[in-house]
Amino acid sequence: MKTGTLRQILLITDGCSNQGEDPIAMAALAKEQGITVNVIGVMENDVIDEKGMQEIEGIALSGGGVSQVVYAKQLSQTVQMVTRKAMTQTLQGVVNTELKQILGSSASMEELPPEKRGEVMEVVDELGESVDIEVLILVDTSASMKHKLPTVKEALLDLSLSLNARMGDNKFSVFVFPGKRKDVEKLLDWTPKLEALTSVFSKLSPGGITPTGPALAEALSYFEKKRSLRGLLSRDDDEQYFEETI
Repeated sequence: MKTGTLRQILLITDGCSNQGEDPIAMAALAKEQGITVNVIGVMENDVIDEKGMQEIEGIALSGGGVSQVVYAKQLSQTVQMVTRKAMTQTLQGVVNTELKQILGSSASMEELPPEKRGEVMEVVDELGESVDIEVLILVDTSASMKHKLPTVKEALLDLSLSLNARMGDNKFSVFVFPGKRKDVEKLLDWTPKLEALTSVFSKLSPGGITPTGPALAEALSYFEKKRSLRGLLSRDDDEQYFEETI
């Protein structure tokens, strides 16, 4: 089964967006383009209010991804869990599509006999270790995130170590919002390792606004630029990506 590259946006935030496009609509647009949007809500001693919870859940639901709200100290394990859970969820969707083509439009993994379902899940697990993955990380750097940023940095370094233990290739990029000069700013271009964050994160200056919608829009644009460049370089008509198989 040829699955191509799995593409994810990982949004890390602690509150409601208050500027620019509707983030839920932007997440729906990402899903249409074959990009899964996952959201982690970060608490400290405080709680995320109901509006913030609804937005976090709404973005993940529209983006076909996973959402989780956690205290900052639990962030490392949560970032890894959400990324891998979304990977498995996406791969299950691809396998279900293949099953429908083989067994008919009504077939799905849930309807298979237990032993067959187990075999299919083994395939999903193997794909999870071997598929190439691109994770674009969006970090909320609004004023309320100031004391949580060191924890975010450690969580992303742990994510890099965890995913680089896989057989498949990994590529990460990191954007923050708001940036110093504009709503969204690129911190790190596509790289297989996140160690470069160590020097960059200490220079961040948290701001007041939370332009989540514009951040998601910028992430989509960045994925599109990467695809366009890859198309120019490869011209490989046989190469397939998730947006073509789902």
